Amino acid sequence: MINTNSSNGQFPKLNLPPAELRLSRGDNVIKVFDPLRKKFVVLTPEEYVRQHFVAWLTKYLNYPQSLISNEIGISLNGTKKRCDTVVFNVDGTPLMIVEYKAPDIVITQNVFDQIVRYNMTLHAKYLVVSNGMSHYCCAVDYKSCTYNFIPSIPEYKNLKNIFIHN
Repeated sequence: MINTNSSNGQFPKLNLPPAELRLSRGDNVIKVFDPLRKKFVVLTPEEYVRQHFVAWLTKYLNYPQSLISNEIGISLNGTKKRCDTVVFNVDGTPLMIVEYKAPDIVITQNVFDQIVRYNMTLHAKYLVVSNGMSHYCCAVDYKSCTYNFIPSIPEYKNLKNIFIHN
C-alpha cells in the first residue's frame, strides 16, 4: 500500500484527503485494487479520482462501504451505460450517483446532463460530480420537481436531513 495524493508526475494533487491505494505494475500499465469491485483495475486519471473519492466517503464521511458500488450497469433508452459510483439505501434503493472525470477535465453542463440522464433510471436523491479538484452535489426533491445544489458532500448520517419529505 502506498499513501497517494501528492503530485507524482502522473497525477496531480487532488482536493481530497490522501488515500491508501494498492498498486500493481505489469504489462506496461499501473493497476489499482478497487476494494468495492474486489479486483485490480487500470489506474486511469478518472480511476485515480474515483479511488480517492470513495476513500473520502468511507473514511471521512462515514458512508458504509457495503452500500457503495462502482461501475453499476443501467439501461437507458435501450443502450447500456455504467454509473461510476452508486450509494444505496439500506433497502437497496439508489441514494446517490457519483460521476467522476479526470482532474484535467472541466466540469460542464454536459457532465451534469450525463448524470441526470442516469438518474432518469435510478431516481437517486443526490447527484454528485467530481474531477477530484471540484465537487458538486445537488439534492433532488421529487415532490416539488426541483433540485438544490448543496455546499458540500453531506456526511452519511446527514443525508436524510437535506430533504426530509423525500
